[in-house]
Amino acid sequence: MTDSTPGTSDGAYRPHETTAHFGPEFAAQLAALEAGVSPEEQEVIAALPSGSALLIVRRGPNAGARFLLDADVTVAGRHPEADIFLDDVTVSRKHAAFLRQGRQFSVRDLGSLNGTFMAGDRIEDTVVLTDGCEVQVGKYHLTFYASRIDLAPGA
Repeated sequence: MTDSTPGTSDGAYRPHETTAHFGPEFAAQLAALEAGVSPEEQEVIAALPSGSALLIVRRGPNAGARFLLDADVTVAGRHPEADIFLDDVTVSRKHAAFLRQGRQFSVRDLGSLNGTFMAGDRIEDTVVLTDGCEVQVGKYHLTFYASRIDLAPGA
């Protein structure tokens, strides 16, 4: 009998010997690459402590800017004293609030003129944020990234 399969002496196909298995951390890194996250941004996201998250401006003024969410309430708006200052006329002075409850984050519109959108839909109430979702505040398109510690199974 001739050996037709590399690594075997009997020519038998053994899928368990040729298949690599990757964990959730690798899957998250791959998804981030596909979403256009730079290696530097991946490092920042990977370093987020439990109970925190990151918003990255993907489109609009200040593209690439990063905002850490590490408080129970973080207000985004055009007011100079807003926690997340978004300097554009399309943003209300107190436009939206990012809320933390334990390890979960949500966003709520604060009665803004132009509205707050998630995944292209105007939000009318408080909406839970999921890793990689897009929130639009005026011209700003922000992508939400949760702590990788909090995304791990059993967290």
